[in-house]
Amino acid sequence: MQCWTTRHVMLRCSSHVDESVLNRGISTSSSSLFSFAQTIPNHLQTALHIMKLSLLGPTALAVSTANAALISGDNNPGYIKYTTVQGYFLQDEPSTNATTFNYTTTNFGLINRTYPATEGLCADLTQWQLFSRQVEALNAAAPLNTVYKTIFMGRHGEGYHNAAESYYGTPAWNCYWAQLTGNGSATWEDAKLTSLGVLQAEIAHNFWKHQIEVQKIPYPQSYYTSPLARCLATANVTFAGLDLPVYYPFRPTLKEFLREGISIHTCDHRSNLSTIAQSYPYYTLDPSLTEVDELWNGVTAEDDTAHEKRMLALLDDVFTNDDHTWISFTSHSGTIATLLSVLGHQPFRLSTGAIIPVLIKAEFLPASHAPKVQDGAFTTSTWCHNAPPITSSKDVEQGCVCSKTGLRCRV
Repeated sequence: MQCWTTRHVMLRCSSHVDESVLNRGISTSSSSLFSFAQTIPNHLQTALHIMKLSLLGPTALAVSTANAALISGDNNPGYIKYTTVQGYFLQDEPSTNATTFNYTTTNFGLINRTYPATEGLCADLTQWQLFSRQVEALNAAAPLNTVYKTIFMGRHGEGYHNAAESYYGTPAWNCYWAQLTGNGSATWEDAKLTSLGVLQAEIAHNFWKHQIEVQKIPYPQSYYTSPLARCLATANVTFAGLDLPVYYPFRPTLKEFLREGISIHTCDHRSNLSTIAQSYPYYTLDPSLTEVDELWNGVTAEDDTAHEKRMLALLDDVFTNDDHTWISFTSHSGTIATLLSVLGHQPFRLSTGAIIPVLIKAEFLPASHAPKVQDGAFTTSTWCHNAPPITSSKDVEQGCVCSKTGLRCRV
């Protein structure tokens, strides 16, 4: 396997590399290689530099890799353009009804079809084995600045906050109950899974087991999870105990940016890092995580634009630092919806415990190609302070119609 990586970008990592593709950058003279490098961002020039040094031997490559961060120029990281590659999954199709869709009865939604990479193949392969070869072929034939990854995005199982919203109704939940830590019978601050939520994660576990054994689905090579309790538990129930290869173990990395949209709801208030580490000692803690949750304050909430920028930052982090092709995210309804949006995927709302795979094309481009985006913001939210709302109305903020003494804007 040939693999050239830097901390910023994977140029090629495939066991089935098209030599004619690689020859565009390797078999040329030094002058033509560096002439080509002048047209791409600094971090891609670094990768090409390392690729060239790899031809000179392991010592030169080791020195270059060790200094990649210094050479690349972190002040000009370039821009990554993300695209959902359509035509492979039912969830990509406008005709698919997200409300009634069941990933466990549809082979994760993978469409039964032939692929250019497998035409004429006589081997008796499953649809997932065929799709895996197609993804390998896409990466092998891609330009040096392009990579394809498949991400399985799983929503956590039902949490106590989900059950409370169903019980009280969305207006009463948003306007009053969600700002409390519980109701005396249940606690939903950094909500844990209900018994139904655990069952939904067990269903996901059993389905993954079936897919691995029968469909020969590619193993996830990397696992990432939101640091909120409901996701930590869902990931653990889903993947722990599966017959995974020793080289792709289930050791998920906690990503702060994979958490739900930051609101004033206590269910979105993360537990202290030491508490998480004690409960899940084999989980990897991302260096960006702080002991105390510094993003949630119970006063201000993240707007849609801020959430979108956070998702792009998350994708940039994963695509520039993880050279694996098959990746698992365990996250939340709002965050997965926002991820799908920035990836250009059609809206596809997941029920609790559901999973959606997405084939993603990432193109590493000069910073000048980046579209202009608005700055996100955190704003205060209005809610009924003393009691649940009297009624609800679509004409007022969050649908809250509070008593005269109960309306309070948290500042």
